[in-house]
Amino acid sequence: MATQERRKPQLWIICKNGNAFNVLASALKAARKAGWSQDEIDAFREEATNGDYDHLLSVCMDRFDVN
Repeated sequence: MATQERRKPQLWIICKNGNAFNVLASALKAARKAGWSQDEIDAFREEATNGDYDHLLSVCMDRFDVN
């Protein structure tokens, strides 16, 4: 049985304070709103914070529909 891929949640970071803490907080809020499990959220947080600011943005763009 083929699994259906979920749509990426919307992540609005344009026109907001774009520091890493605000980006991460917005992403976590969007993930919870999209119904991600706690394990998925923890995995995202671990991946997103495992590098510099550019890495955080790259992971967000991979997992979210960033606007």
